Amino acid sequence: MTVSPNSPSDYSALVGATIYVSPAEEPIRDGVVLIQNEKILAVGRRAQMQFPETAQVLDCFGFTITAGLWNSHVHFFERKWADAATIPPPELTRQLQAMLTRYGFTSVFDIGSSWENTRRLRDRIDSGEVPGPKIRSTGPGLVPLGALPSDQVLGLMGLMKFPAPEVADPAQAATAAKTLLDEGVDGIKLFASSPRSPSLSESAFQAAADEAHRADKPVFVHPNTGADVLTAVRGGVDIIAHTTPHTGPWEDTLLTAMKDRRVALTPTLTLWKYYMRHDRLSAQEKVVDTEIGQLRAWFAAGGEVLFGTDLGAVEYDPTGEYILMSEAGMTFRQILASLTTAPARRFGDKDKLGRIAAGFQADLTVFQQDPAANIRALAQVKYTLRAGKIIYRATG
Repeated sequence: MTVSPNSPSDYSALVGATIYVSPAEEPIRDGVVLIQNEKILAVGRRAQMQFPETAQVLDCFGFTITAGLWNSHVHFFERKWADAATIPPPELTRQLQAMLTRYGFTSVFDIGSSWENTRRLRDRIDSGEVPGPKIRSTGPGLVPLGALPSDQVLGLMGLMKFPAPEVADPAQAATAAKTLLDEGVDGIKLFASSPRSPSLSESAFQAAADEAHRADKPVFVHPNTGADVLTAVRGGVDIIAHTTPHTGPWEDTLLTAMKDRRVALTPTLTLWKYYMRHDRLSAQEKVVDTEIGQLRAWFAAGGEVLFGTDLGAVEYDPTGEYILMSEAGMTFRQILASLTTAPARRFGDKDKLGRIAAGFQADLTVFQQDPAANIRALAQVKYTLRAGKIIYRATG
């Protein structure tokens, strides 16, 4: 592709990388991604590309480029995010880098936090005041009566206290969901059960899901058991936010129900391993084997997987999640789909995000190595770009 040499210097070019334009296509070797302002203008082999001499060139020889990554299960509920409107920009930038942008995440779905606080955080990013990912949020989750943890527990976990709607029946679930949707949230999250309270009924799930779906918003569930998953799926939820390794393998009946209703799963495998770190090795290994088995069974059934780690509740480095997904039988390209094309399609952005193509927004992740050769390289990011701007640059 040729661009007029008289064009203004609003172009940038990432030159020399191996480029995975999508998980389903063969990579372009020694490629170029040409960007104009916020969008991708062209992508192709360097030998076949021409671009203005005034373009800003980013040397990417030896690196690998994919579409910007999504983490579809995060939380901005750690105390560090409190009073998001007043955190100094340099400090806020560092926090966003430590949690997200240094690992290539350009889009995230927060599924449990103070909506007002998270909205202010998002506004500061969207205004350009601080560099960060695109944030979607459910705000606080809907919880069964009496399920909220105590202030002491929240304090020990390092989490903020914020109100969450308690619901016991379909009418309360519908009202709580509609209130949040009217306040502008991007989805609805429900907690299925708690040791301290009765589980939500299928009709309660359905009432909340009906409100969300009328607004064209997705519905997430935090399950604790396989029975929770089945109830939620029958009640119309769209995304299962966790595997449930403490209650054994998922039966065919459950997998079939999930598949028939076209739900997606964020496995959060690292979460359970992290919570079991104080237990005996035999207990840890049992949980890990079970969660890997659940993901393997779901993926083998043709189910959709969205990458998600429950960030805010676990360590930030996603390397362990990539390794466990690999152990469940997912290939690099399949993991890449869970990070790019699958969430873009699921959350309504398939025509502008998730692939490297002309006309798409220039959300890109540049890796120091090729993750196809070593899955750990997915966490070794050189640059993260959102809308054509570098929002993270590795030093050294």
